[in-house]
Amino acid sequence: MDADVIIVGAGPTGLMLANELCTAGVKPLLLERQERLRETPRANGLGGQILQVLHYRGMLTDLHAASTDPHPAPRFPFGDVHLDLRHLPDPPMRAVQIPQPRLERLLEERVERLGTRVLRGHEVVGISQDRDGVSAHVRCADGPYRVNARYLIGCDGPRSRVRDQAGISFPGSTCPEVNRLSQVALAEGVRRCDNGDLEVPGAGRLSPGFIRTGQGVFGFGWLTAEVLLISTTESEATGYEDDVPMTLAEHQDSIRRVIGAELPLGTPVRLSRYQLQDRQADRYREGRVLLAGDAAHLFPATGVALNAGMLDAVNLAWKLAGELRGWAPAGLLDSYQTERHAAGARTLLHTRAQTALRRGHDPASEALRDVFEELLEDEAPLRRIGALVAGGDIRHPVPGQGDHALTGALVPDLTLDTGRDATTVAHFMRPARPLFLDLADRPELRGIAEGWAHRVNIHTVSTHDRPADALLIRPDAHIAWAAPVGASSETLLPGLEHALRTWFGSPRADVKPHDQPATVGSPALPATSAPVRHLG
Repeated sequence: MDADVIIVGAGPTGLMLANELCTAGVKPLLLERQERLRETPRANGLGGQILQVLHYRGMLTDLHAASTDPHPAPRFPFGDVHLDLRHLPDPPMRAVQIPQPRLERLLEERVERLGTRVLRGHEVVGISQDRDGVSAHVRCADGPYRVNARYLIGCDGPRSRVRDQAGISFPGSTCPEVNRLSQVALAEGVRRCDNGDLEVPGAGRLSPGFIRTGQGVFGFGWLTAEVLLISTTESEATGYEDDVPMTLAEHQDSIRRVIGAELPLGTPVRLSRYQLQDRQADRYREGRVLLAGDAAHLFPATGVALNAGMLDAVNLAWKLAGELRGWAPAGLLDSYQTERHAAGARTLLHTRAQTALRRGHDPASEALRDVFEELLEDEAPLRRIGALVAGGDIRHPVPGQGDHALTGALVPDLTLDTGRDATTVAHFMRPARPLFLDLADRPELRGIAEGWAHRVNIHTVSTHDRPADALLIRPDAHIAWAAPVGASSETLLPGLEHALRTWFGSPRADVKPHDQPATVGSPALPATSAPVRHLG
């Protein structure tokens, strides 16, 4: 068996990567050691910048259809405080409530429609590589076999065998606490009040949200009018194996310890136990082996792992496809490490801050939480922290491309006029190809872009209050180059050609390159030490 790409692990990151590769014309081999899709959800929702990317791929409608609540109120935990974005007309962070098994099923069905299927019960037990390729040693019900590929991507989770076999270190720590979570029906004798409070015999009224006691943290919220999501956090150094399931009685005991009262629990839908970790692989690539998702990073806060892992996949797929199809310029694949390692470090920053807000029990920690809550009453810091959690404040470094506010950021979904009808950026992003939008009818800019028409889709459109005269957009929806409104051609043409060569390789052989000496050659992308920039 041979393949261009082997993906190890069919969780949301591996499945998203497979979808993106298939869209780019590369058929991966997808190997998953579990024999069937897990029915117990490890996550109940998906939020952050990945939702905009899924919208650009035309997948958001299906996601909403599979959701238990496609438009929950934008209120998110941040440590022991909350980001309450409900009063903002355009909140920087949104979410879709969907159990992880439904998300995985949706992604797997789509990748099957694109011509690739998941091989379940196929466990990768070892890998080896040389300068020309990589081999995976696989065990399945029919016996062991080996498969060779040009690249292998480890999406195999926190205990990644791929990462270990590639010799990539995973420094960090495990938080000395245990989090228990149950999704349960409302128990007999427990009453839901009109305002959402819980009337518990012997314990009185409990309000949705978090309660800190001397023994830990208790929290609950409503998934539906009859289904509760209940959590406890206790300081505990005990390590638990993933294969040892939590029982309803274990969670009831934990609740009793934390709040000092019995809370009857109804029929369970989900029971899980986890310990948060603070880790990041020292590098995301070793030769022909790359990492994405939980194999590359673990965060000491909930609600961010799916967003980060699936964004890894979107960033990596088009670059890997360019390498496999022979058009990638120097350094393109290495820019995955540059960009996503910096994004992972940024996510670690705010999740470590959440740990500090959550774990302190002394008066100084209480004061920190009080001050933080006061700051979040003002719109500017609320928006800034919301964008930080969503991953929306990241701007990828773009060599030699000035300081236009949009360069390096995710493209906004502008409403566009084609001259025949109205459409949006999302319509043009659906094929996941590079995109050049001429927003000011500037033929000299289109003339440069035409040299890459075999690789870049080119459209002349207009938009109200345009943010730029033209935009060059990567397949992952990040802006590679932007023309300031009214800027001279003499200024813009070299920069546009430089960006096209940097990200999308050489022009067509039958097109004479622009005669600006500054753009001769195909410049390499920045080294992995290049800094990430943030939207302030």
